[in-house]
Amino acid sequence: MPGSADSILRTLEAFGLHWDGDVVCQSDRQSRYEAALVQLQRLDLTFACSCSRRELDEQPTDAYPGTCRHGPARPGAGPTAMRFRVDDSRTVSFVDALQGLVATPLREVGDVIVRRRDGLFAYQLAVVVDDADQGVTHVVRGLDLLPSTPWQIELQRALGTSQPDYAHVPLIVEPDGAKLAKSRRSVALGEGTAPPSEQLAWVLAGLGLPVTGTLVGASPTDLLAWATPRFSLQPLQGITSLPATDIGG
Repeated sequence: MPGSADSILRTLEAFGLHWDGDVVCQSDRQSRYEAALVQLQRLDLTFACSCSRRELDEQPTDAYPGTCRHGPARPGAGPTAMRFRVDDSRTVSFVDALQGLVATPLREVGDVIVRRRDGLFAYQLAVVVDDADQGVTHVVRGLDLLPSTPWQIELQRALGTSQPDYAHVPLIVEPDGAKLAKSRRSVALGEGTAPPSEQLAWVLAGLGLPVTGTLVGASPTDLLAWATPRFSLQPLQGITSLPATDIGG
């Protein structure tokens, strides 16, 4: 949506979070994604897929069943997506800094879309290319993205790029276990009545760093300067969720 990118940057600034160098937009990097796709095609690791979302929803499992591996099941039916062909015999294993050893047989996740039928490059390919080009060594993100990691590791392997270290953090959830960010009560950061410093204090409390004493009401910059050297992953290891009520949500 128009203005959404600027809104995200202003929100980060309000919380004392800044970026290194120029902000790079994926919309300006289509040629890099296209080059990566061509590389995968030359390795015979892609195929056109004509399956609709409705057809896939009718499958008994979430894994793509390989319907179009030998050619579109409905040739001539219109634009097709492009999928990355995984090796069904392989198991991707890595040690997550918070969730421990993660081992995923690729046959259980199937072939992933790398370019959508509308021509847009999919997240899985774009993030791998972006991380490699920016020299990303550590990825810290929500636990809901853990299932994407095996695909991304396989894409890194196919493209010959380095594998970052991963840490998938617990999700903030509602009392019924639903993800807060997808619930009806979810409000974008900065849009609530609480100022950024108070919202940041809630998050720090959930990370095991309760804000007390003279730090109450301190600026986001001061809160981050205080919290950074004190932060540890250890209290979060093996935890998959944090109740919203425990951090003031």
